[in-house]
Amino acid sequence: MPASRTFLSQSFQSFGDISRFLREGVADEDSRQLRDSLGALSNAIEEAVRIRRTSTDTQLIHRTATALFQGVREHQRLLTGLGSGWHTLYEFGVYQRALWELGQSVSTWKEALELRHSSETEHFDKFELLAWRTLGEALLLIDMYEQGSRGEGGAEPPVPSRSRSWWQRALRWLGR
Repeated sequence: MPASRTFLSQSFQSFGDISRFLREGVADEDSRQLRDSLGALSNAIEEAVRIRRTSTDTQLIHRTATALFQGVREHQRLLTGLGSGWHTLYEFGVYQRALWELGQSVSTWKEALELRHSSETEHFDKFELLAWRTLGEALLLIDMYEQGSRGEGGAEPPVPSRSRSWWQRALRWLGR
């Protein structure tokens, strides 16, 4: 069974589990770079969550959130440099949007930390939820790209899938 298919049956319990998965199979150089960058982002998320939950040092939490925000920005820059095979995928746009929303969420959380605002916990919870969603979108993107590069499900020319229903995209993704 190809490495990219294994995540379909895995259950990730931490951001670190995702990072370890990303170090497994690689289809090409772009895929390797994306996996490496995503692994670093996943580790930064894991660190931010761990420190936020275990530390009372607000300066340390703020520094970690700032480093995470920079990590999101660096990862966004890497995305823009990926080859056209990535950019033609519907999932690429969805992932970019999720990553942008994650960056906005980290920024809002960071601002609440700076102001010591009572809504900081709410912003942290939203960030954590968006982090899981974003990493899930990234795994789907990688899987779709690697399936296409191996010729699995990639026989159709890339067409904008926006007109397809989510159900049609899900069936296509499952290879039905």
